[in-house]
Amino acid sequence: MKSSNNIHLSRRSFIKTSALAGGGMLIGFNLFQACKPEAKPPVDISQLNFNDFNAFIKIADNGMVTIFSPNPEIGQGVKTSMPMLIAEELDISWDNVRVVQGALDTENYTRQVAGGSQSIRLGWEPLRQTGATARQMLINAAAQRWNVDPKNCTTEAGVVKGPDGATLGYGELVKDAAVLEVPEEVTLKKPEDFTIIGKDIVNVDVDKIVTGKPLFGLDYKEDGMLTAVVMRAPSFGLKLKDYDASESKNVTGVVDIIDVKNRIAVLAKDTWTAMKARDLIKANWEEDTEIESTAMHDKKLMDLLNGKDFKTMRADGNVKKAFAEADQVLERVYESPFLPHNCMEPMNFFADVQDEKVRLVGPIQTPERTAQQVATLLERDVKDVSVEMTRMGGGFGRRLYGDFAQEAALISNIVKKPVKVVYTREDDMTAGVYRPAIKYKISASIKDGEITGYHLKEASINSNMYGLIPNFFPAGAIENYQVDVAKYDSNITTGAWRAPYTNFLSFAEQSFFDELAEVLGKDNIALRLELLEKVKGTTDERIQYSPERLQNVIREAVAKSGYGQPKEGVYQGFSSYYCHNTHVAEVADVVMENEVPVVKKVTCVVDCGVVVNPLGAKNQIEGGVLDGIGHAMYGNFTFEKGTPVDKNFNTYHLIRINETPQVETHFIKNDYAPTGLGEPALPPAGAAVANAIKIATGKRLYKQPFVNELKVKAPLG
Repeated sequence: MKSSNNIHLSRRSFIKTSALAGGGMLIGFNLFQACKPEAKPPVDISQLNFNDFNAFIKIADNGMVTIFSPNPEIGQGVKTSMPMLIAEELDISWDNVRVVQGALDTENYTRQVAGGSQSIRLGWEPLRQTGATARQMLINAAAQRWNVDPKNCTTEAGVVKGPDGATLGYGELVKDAAVLEVPEEVTLKKPEDFTIIGKDIVNVDVDKIVTGKPLFGLDYKEDGMLTAVVMRAPSFGLKLKDYDASESKNVTGVVDIIDVKNRIAVLAKDTWTAMKARDLIKANWEEDTEIESTAMHDKKLMDLLNGKDFKTMRADGNVKKAFAEADQVLERVYESPFLPHNCMEPMNFFADVQDEKVRLVGPIQTPERTAQQVATLLERDVKDVSVEMTRMGGGFGRRLYGDFAQEAALISNIVKKPVKVVYTREDDMTAGVYRPAIKYKISASIKDGEITGYHLKEASINSNMYGLIPNFFPAGAIENYQVDVAKYDSNITTGAWRAPYTNFLSFAEQSFFDELAEVLGKDNIALRLELLEKVKGTTDERIQYSPERLQNVIREAVAKSGYGQPKEGVYQGFSSYYCHNTHVAEVADVVMENEVPVVKKVTCVVDCGVVVNPLGAKNQIEGGVLDGIGHAMYGNFTFEKGTPVDKNFNTYHLIRINETPQVETHFIKNDYAPTGLGEPALPPAGAAVANAIKIATGKRLYKQPFVNELKVKAPLG
């Protein structure tokens, strides 16, 4: 859908504007189209401290604008890019904008979530509408003062200009504007008139980040706060039998040691003391549920894949008949391991449980759900639970789950003191939540040199892709097409991991299509373009991707990378994918060094509609590509008797600086409304590398991590 310019407003979409006692204008707004129209500002707003608000923008009488950013910031840049949308339509200089992180506000918002690469996509028009409405109110105030038609007034960089050349700054107009009615219709800027959108804007928190000022959850502290470090079961499937903490209690600085639902919490005056005391606890554990291992997981998944206990997510035509009549069938199995999230900032959260209220502070992607979970856990009214969000040192899906916040609340409720739970790196890697291990079986039937059928089977631990990806490519491109899923439940906790499912499925399918092209004797690019051509003009509303936009990124990636005409000694692999509403194509350049394939460069072409902040967008793309390559090449997480084998980075291989290739990013220019970038660049990366390695070595890869299949020992360091 292309972005529109003429916006018809319901006055209920905006909260009544008010003049502030200290000067200036406060405007409340509904961030997303699904926001509650009945949202109201606090009573007697003029008497409240401005810092109490989180769902509003303030235009001060000196012309400075403060924008409260309500969505969680996990490094994806929304704390910068979302306010940019407001500032653009407000027509204010970015130098005059201040951004403040908002807290959870369930009265005015329905989606304060960081997940699924949806924040910019869903906020595109509502946020611009907010800025445009404020600008129109300022224009109306100036026109009223000058006794002229508002249509004859314009704005530029925080100044209203009249038809006779007169000017008034926004700060001079806010008191007048604050008492005017909210306009029912505003006009949004055309893309060619943007002065902020499309420009490189530095992250609003960059100064605090580089100077080490308090910003993240681990930085948060309050007077009287205790630090809690928790001993959890060393293996999945165990429960606490008994423990001896006598030595731990003698450590200076330890305040208390308590039993917390199959866990032991050490509370101390600082983190180091709590960690030291925890190491002295002698705990005995006993088996509670089945103790699992990676060998067991492999067998159960393979049994599922070869069994009949599947749920069909989509079935077009007659796959069974197509395969029965085929001249040839290509069938391949692709396998991936569990993966930890490994956020740079380990899990942590602050809780202060009092009789009247529950205060939660920390890094969380789902503040509303966390508040509800804590309220249920403590048997409290959710209205009594507040959540303040800090910046997050990475999320990648791990911080969708508020288990660590619940743990902090539970401990605070027991000791009746403010508590911050802090995970060590070992805690972070061994306590879950993980990307589930998955196996895919992909089959294609070939008749008279053409693809007549396609069958994708998924076997997963704990969760399936229900409704998520059956309608991605090649859905709609092959007449007989079927997607089946099966799962088995494990006591190893799993959940979303950056670009859920697609992070591995893209490797499987895009590798399969390269091999399929080889079997058909067709060019791999031509095969993809040919299949996409068949989707054009479809009336199937289930299809989520655009064949035209996917073709565009494919052609552009070929052109920008010189794909098919590499330099001597360079082997190129191709991949294209659609997920999270964004179309991406990537080409990986691989060279052989000491008989080992090394990724030197990745060319990435992205169609995400209008690029709000190119600097932030490139950061997201580069990070996604490197993350995708790193985990496909090296990421491996195994269990022995329910215990994770790797507990820290000295044995678990995250991609190192010397292993990172150059990433060259190109955007498709258009005026479509923007889509997300936090996840879409990651899924195609693994397949592009795998397809390049096939050309370089002659070996096709079917399992991640690739170093295991290549039998290469990649040194850590």
